[in-house]
Order: sequence, then C-alpha cells, then structure tokens
Amino acid sequence: MQHVFVYGTLRVGESNDIRRAAERHGIAAPVLIGSGQVNGRLYDFDAYPGLVLDPAAGPVQGDIYRIDERLVPVLDEIEEIVPGVDGLFRSVRSPVSIQIDGRTQAIDCLVYPVSDDAVEGLPRIDGGDWVGYRRARQLLVQRR
Repeated sequence: MQHVFVYGTLRVGESNDIRRAAERHGIAAPVLIGSGQVNGRLYDFDAYPGLVLDPAAGPVQGDIYRIDERLVPVLDEIEEIVPGVDGLFRSVRSPVSIQIDGRTQAIDCLVYPVSDDAVEGLPRIDGGDWVGYRRARQLLVQRR
C-alpha cells in the first residue's frame, strides 16, 4: 500500500475519478485519508489542471488516498507516464500536508506534477482548487 495525492481529474466526481479507475480494473477501492495540500501553482489546461510543485507558492488542494500498488500503473496510464519518455506529467514522491486529529502531518505521496516549462502562457488557477475553479468556470459558460 502507498499514498497518492490527487488534485485534478482523479478527484471524486471528476472525469478520471480514482475510485472508478480502480473499479474498472478490478482493484480494491482507494481509501480516502482526507483532504491535503501541497505548495505549488495550479494551471488550467482546459480539460484538466497541471500542478507545478513550488515550495514558495501557496497551497494546492487535493485528496490523499491509500491505494493498492496495482493501481499505480493504471494512474500512470491515465497521466500518460511512459518509462523513458518525457511526457507532460511526471511521477514523483512528495510530502503532502494533512490535518489529522487537529495536527498537521506530512504524508509521503505519489504526485503527478508538470514542469514549469509546460505551463507557459496558461491561466493560473488562483486558490489552488481545480474542482471549485472548474465548477465556477462551468457556471460562467452556462450563463452566457
């Protein structure tokens, strides 16, 4: 078992919902540990966000799950991680902050960030929350 931090389309109810991904592949359901955050900058790639890890930046919101090891290749496929090939996303381990019993703790998580170069010219998602941003953007489009 290991932990993963999901901040975009892998979040519950989003297009690549981590629970549905596990179910489709007959893998045990991920266990939600709680909401977490990592310092970084979040950018709008239109259908999904990209996270640039940056210790000097504000918090990016997401969820921490305990997952079965067999789910990692599924997540890698969703994020188009191919060994030996530089893609948009990469797979790294990073400490992610979470509040447990009123105390802030860091959990070592698998995270899928993008490089700083990949976000050039893209809109930044202020507030660091993809789900809230996407919903607000959707409402604006519906009102037009």
